[in-house]
Amino acid sequence: MEQMNGLVESVLESAAEHELWAPHDTIVVAVSGGPDSVALLHVLHEISLKFIPLTLICAHVNHGFRPESKEEAELVRGMAEELGLPFEFAEFDIPSLAKESGLGPEGTAREKRYEFLIDTAHRYGARSVALAHHADDQAETVIMRLLRGSGLSGLSGIKWKRTEKKVELIRPFLRINKTALLGLCQNEGFAYAEDATNLLTKYKRNAIRLEVLPFLEKYNGRVRQSLVQLAEIAGAEDEYMETSAAKCFEELVSEGDGKYTFNRASFAAIPSALQRRLIKLILNYLSADLSALDFPKIEAVRRGTLQSYPTTWSLDLGGGLTCVRQYDSILFSSKPTTPQASYTYRLFLPDSELKLEEIGKVMSMAVLERENFFVQGEDYGKMSAWFDCDELVFPLTIRSRLPGDTIRIMGLNGSKKVKDIYIDDKIPASERSLIPLVCDGLGNIVWIPGVRRSMHAAVGRHTTSVLLLSLAELDDREET
Repeated sequence: MEQMNGLVESVLESAAEHELWAPHDTIVVAVSGGPDSVALLHVLHEISLKFIPLTLICAHVNHGFRPESKEEAELVRGMAEELGLPFEFAEFDIPSLAKESGLGPEGTAREKRYEFLIDTAHRYGARSVALAHHADDQAETVIMRLLRGSGLSGLSGIKWKRTEKKVELIRPFLRINKTALLGLCQNEGFAYAEDATNLLTKYKRNAIRLEVLPFLEKYNGRVRQSLVQLAEIAGAEDEYMETSAAKCFEELVSEGDGKYTFNRASFAAIPSALQRRLIKLILNYLSADLSALDFPKIEAVRRGTLQSYPTTWSLDLGGGLTCVRQYDSILFSSKPTTPQASYTYRLFLPDSELKLEEIGKVMSMAVLERENFFVQGEDYGKMSAWFDCDELVFPLTIRSRLPGDTIRIMGLNGSKKVKDIYIDDKIPASERSLIPLVCDGLGNIVWIPGVRRSMHAAVGRHTTSVLLLSLAELDDREET
């Protein structure tokens, strides 16, 4: 009984530290029939009787892997009856389901097991599902993630608790080693089942437990404890870093139309550790599969952001995710930017308005007498341009940009490429397709709204009437 008291005390201490439960909680206990889960059921039952009022539900899953699975189910059923606990049971043909799921036997078994446990918790109104992962499991997990090339988050190992579908998955045994749990079952006479597949090294976790850790123990007899300690430290620091990254996100990142953007200079001012975290957090908000986003991809975004040149680039991060640099802005999107559809419209006098549905804008045209124009002219902004109506060759063409487009600008000998103007003005590539070009009847580009006006049909002393062109958002015009 002394061993039981020691385990109970340790679990109560961990539960208080990590807020694993509260008085009168209902907890579904996952019991496979092995010594770890059998010990968990008895320890939690002891706690519920003598320390904290808890309602326990014993739940067991038969995965259909082994002939003795049915005997193990009956063992757990008898245990629940002996303790006076409700028993919930599920049976799956995992070998058959694995062929359909594509997750493999282990992945399919895990998915169906958690699905059943969480469903059971929902039916009983339980706050949590208790799982029997222990310190040795934690050490094995850290080693596996080290071999995989994990960062700080991975080194934190198995979490004390996490929420899935509004149910907390709690692990009260993470500081207790396997030997102590096995010793409890043997000393107290608790019946348990032995799973022969735990000795098969074809499974990676078994190989870590049976081959890698014993080898490392030749050099450090306390390597398991060291790995558990590493997980504790990494977990606490990871939590702190996640909080800091969330704060950076609020301060630096703007969201709109399913895209996330931050300023390059602001990003460069934060520590590199937070830079990586911020990138991962943005991608997480875009519902990215972070397991597929390896360190080189994250680092490519980070380094590309910090470098002075090139000032524009696009990275395909896979899974429909893109990161685009547009001079001093870094933009993340879950949908790659699609090229704007080409369009061409003719605008004749006395037309007053032309809707450009492709880009969500509207072009309006008005003819002003010379006197009226010089009275009102100063009120027109960058999205308006005026021309000598008599010198402008009609009809006007409103069209999308074409490769090789050039414009003759006032004060400049010869023509300049439209593309070079966009680059000089640092107009993001994603915005260029939203700018229409206005051409005269001879094909000359006479106006790039918001960007440049050509030298053609300039208003001067000889002008008697002025053509005023204006570009506005289509939504703004419709509201008015």
